[in-house]
Amino acid sequence: MTTTDAPAPDFADRSDFEEADRGLLAPPPSATITDADGRVVWNFGDTAFLDADCPDTAHPHLWRQSQLCARAGLFEVTEGVYQVRGFDLSNMTLIEGDHGVVVVDPLVSAETSAAALALYRSQRGDRPVAGVIFTHSHLDHFGGVLGVIGPDDGVPVVAPLGFMENAVAENVYAGTAMLRRGMYYSGANLERGPEGLVGMGLGFTTSTGTPGLVPPNIEIRHTGQELTIDGVVFRFQMTPGTEAPSEMNFLLPQRRALCMAENATHNLHNILTLRGAVVRDARIWARYLNEAIELFGHDADVLFASHHWPTWGGERIRSFLAEQRDLYAYLHDQTLRLLNQGYTGAEIAERIEMPPALASAWHARGYYGSVSHNVKAIYQRYMGWYDGNPASLWEHTPTESARRYVDCMGGLDTVLGKARTYMEDGDLRFAAQLLRHAVFADPDSTDARELLARTFERLAHGAENATWRNCYLTGAQELRHGVVKTGLKAGSMAAALSVEQLFDSLAIRVDGPRAWDHSLTLHWHVSDLGEMYRMTLHNGVLVHTRTTRPADGADLSLTLTKPQLLRVLDGKGLGGVHHSGDTEVLDTLLSVLDENDPDFAVVTP
Repeated sequence: MTTTDAPAPDFADRSDFEEADRGLLAPPPSATITDADGRVVWNFGDTAFLDADCPDTAHPHLWRQSQLCARAGLFEVTEGVYQVRGFDLSNMTLIEGDHGVVVVDPLVSAETSAAALALYRSQRGDRPVAGVIFTHSHLDHFGGVLGVIGPDDGVPVVAPLGFMENAVAENVYAGTAMLRRGMYYSGANLERGPEGLVGMGLGFTTSTGTPGLVPPNIEIRHTGQELTIDGVVFRFQMTPGTEAPSEMNFLLPQRRALCMAENATHNLHNILTLRGAVVRDARIWARYLNEAIELFGHDADVLFASHHWPTWGGERIRSFLAEQRDLYAYLHDQTLRLLNQGYTGAEIAERIEMPPALASAWHARGYYGSVSHNVKAIYQRYMGWYDGNPASLWEHTPTESARRYVDCMGGLDTVLGKARTYMEDGDLRFAAQLLRHAVFADPDSTDARELLARTFERLAHGAENATWRNCYLTGAQELRHGVVKTGLKAGSMAAALSVEQLFDSLAIRVDGPRAWDHSLTLHWHVSDLGEMYRMTLHNGVLVHTRTTRPADGADLSLTLTKPQLLRVLDGKGLGGVHHSGDTEVLDTLLSVLDENDPDFAVVTP
């Protein structure tokens, strides 16, 4: 089950609602946010259904969390510090300086971030953007940057050490698969309402506008580093390996305000998000939270983060951070204790019990991350995919395993009958396991698909965890209606990548078997950057090396600007590009590249 018998939080405690409403200056000025073509990328009316009491089709804890996350508008956090909440999955924070405003974490899309900045300016005046801060390397904290500044505005753009490397690794290198799985865990294609999407735990869902990226020009490298932007002093704490590989918190000492990025929010977070990511380090996460208490715990009167609502009062801030610290430390230490007794990740996830004080704290519940999948992630971090049983070393693929399981159990009709019995007895988990085999063994069976869809729906309606709910419901949607295409528009991410990162992303797309018999060499001179690269394709591997040597021996040599490079790699030809050698070499290279498919099937073969 997705809930436990541990002590539950107190519904009579309304302090979260008081703090989520505190400081409201202005609600959204319109019902929707649209892109340049008039397409709706964010609809404030999507959350109106949450005004009602919790129905039978949603977990009451998740319903409460979604009600809190639905608060939308411009809020004053403290003097000179404001947040726009409810305009996207994340919050935009605006910190007033001597003449302008510093924007922290400008949402997912340019359209929503521009609307958020416009709302702020309607209440606080037309202040120029004096700087931008990315607290970490996840898309919902930098994707909307082109809605608040242009790529060449020249304002300070601040991020932690390793930001670009990790932003690109997650959003470009593995971006297609993560986007597809993100459609599941975010519920982006579900109908909004009591039987569909009720939220994500961190916020309602992600906007579907245009994400982009502006590379940082100031890097924060160590804890204690200070930076002054437009008269505002920022004191940073580096927290790599916590909620993101590259992340940082900061204190505003003049305002006695502490930003915890996404390291301490009003839920249990993910050690490994269901969309995929590098496994996070629960041990170091807890230690950085403890360090934050020691560094800033007595210098802050308000704590705010890149999701949810603030916490006011020094004692409450320290208590909140201590419980968040204990949450990740407990999960880590107890998983390792049981791991060292020989239990596997799945077994530990069923055995682990949370301390009563944490189980009954609203902000420690699993609306976004869950105890179950976080325990499995911690196990994976230390032990990998292999559970130690040699039978797991060389299993068949899901389709081939399913055919054999169904055969062993007496055929598809028998499996469906058994699954119905387990459903009627309330064992939805095993019914889903059986029906997964049924669908993979015979994907054309409408009975198998519908029965699994109904099982997923029932699991969803009992889930406290928003991302579990969304995955179940999106799986049911795919079983009944096929793949619904992603609504997130392609943005201008490529323009922000370095040449090396562009070539890395190209190498990932090479279809090895198609490229085995090709051997070629290209020389790239990116003239506006003063950089030269030698690229070879051999044995199905694309290798690139920065060089100072001339193009001797290259099959094709190109001199071009970076914008021209982007067009060439996009297959738009060599118009305006100075080149010498065999141009068919470029055609050959482009011909062995796979096109990424962001709409692959998940719950069917």
